[in-house]
Amino acid sequence: LEQLLSESDIVSVHAPLNERTSGLIAMPQLKMMKPTAYLINMGRGGIVVENDLAEAVDAGIIAGAGLDVFEVEPLPADNCFLKMAHPERMSLTPHVGWASEQARARLLAQVAGNIKDTLLK
Repeated sequence: LEQLLSESDIVSVHAPLNERTSGLIAMPQLKMMKPTAYLINMGRGGIVVENDLAEAVDAGIIAGAGLDVFEVEPLPADNCFLKMAHPERMSLTPHVGWASEQARARLLAQVAGNIKDTLLK
């Protein structure tokens, strides 16, 4: 992890939240990253320590971040990301990263197939 963080321009997290990943990316790990690096979390909220990330981005420890998942969803009004000095360094989306046209079409096809299979039994 240390080598990945220190050498990567973009670190993209796609992991489940469990006892091994909870708080995996906190200030010590963010400080290992290049100041020009970006962190993307598409896994689960809680893997990245939100207060540490907001502080690291505001302080220029890393260049920016993109998040599609949060510890609490929807974001409460007092969330640290909504109080940042440099919000332009963040990209926040409301847990919709999975919802590409192709993913939605596949989902609908699977649902239709399940309904058809159930009706034919």
